[in-house]
Amino acid sequence: MKQLFLMMITVLLISGCSSRCDEQQAFSLQGAWMLQQVCTPEGHITHYMPNDQTRLRIYQGDSAMFECKLIQTEQALVVEPQNKSSVTLFDKGSDEYLYMEGDDQRPITVVNDSVITIQQIGRIFTWQRADSIGEEWGEEIRAIIDRHMEYERPFDAPHSYVLSAKEREQANVIHLLEYATIGCLIVLLSIAHIAQVNRKAKKRLQQQLQQIQEIHEELPQPVKQAIENIESAYFSSDEYYTLQHRITSGQRLKEEEWYEIEAQLKKIYPGFSSQLRNLHVMSELEYQTCLLIKLRIAPTDIATILSRDTSTISTVRSRLYKKVFDKKGGAREWDEFIMSIGA
Repeated sequence: MKQLFLMMITVLLISGCSSRCDEQQAFSLQGAWMLQQVCTPEGHITHYMPNDQTRLRIYQGDSAMFECKLIQTEQALVVEPQNKSSVTLFDKGSDEYLYMEGDDQRPITVVNDSVITIQQIGRIFTWQRADSIGEEWGEEIRAIIDRHMEYERPFDAPHSYVLSAKEREQANVIHLLEYATIGCLIVLLSIAHIAQVNRKAKKRLQQQLQQIQEIHEELPQPVKQAIENIESAYFSSDEYYTLQHRITSGQRLKEEEWYEIEAQLKKIYPGFSSQLRNLHVMSELEYQTCLLIKLRIAPTDIATILSRDTSTISTVRSRLYKKVFDKKGGAREWDEFIMSIGA
């Protein structure tokens, strides 16, 4: 019994909430309304058809009204602006409303959500919702009336505006073409900018390569001889044999040992690291491969110490040659280049 009693209370509460929600859904004039008929005090009724000529009102909320004469055809709408006015709609309750256009009070009857009647100078105007027109053309019609009422003089001849769905489609196509053209221009400008940047980078790289070559060629013979002596002394030293043995045994080098290798190479080839890094932004794998090439380590041992396949190390060297010289080249050609720089 207790559970049944609770269920009944719940149902009553839900019903009460639903009723209150329904009561709170007040009527609104928002949207488009088309004049359906006018009834005079003598009882004469005039009917209006969209394909002949009627009147259209577009309410912006319950505060503004835009009115025009309208002829509707299959191809277009012909709009003749008439009026723009402020409106006020007061809900008096019990489906009774107080309606004002500007300062004029006009009796209004809400027949249902789609039909209203407004009394003006003794005549009763029946308006019916025209949602399809409002959704498709509402903004454009409001803009036309707004512009017309702002710029046209009171005694100017009536002016009609034609709204064509076909013209709208054509305008949309034109807009799409404009956007596509702008997009293409942006892409072309981006490509041109990238090409210009690449040309500058290529020119700068060629200058660096030429500078490296000139430095090597302009070295006095005594300096070249001194470098060869330093190279010979280092590559026959116990320090180098210890490093070479560690590499050939497959032991992975620690981070501090890579720093030590850089320090040793700097003693023999002072400009090697700076020249190498200025040529191309290298990954850790590429840079370490170049260090080991300069140390005269065999490609198979380089692959072992870097935990890579020999083919991978070969690809790294070929790829570096292509990036730096912008042409195809083999791994050996890259090795020869690495051995030639660093003075």
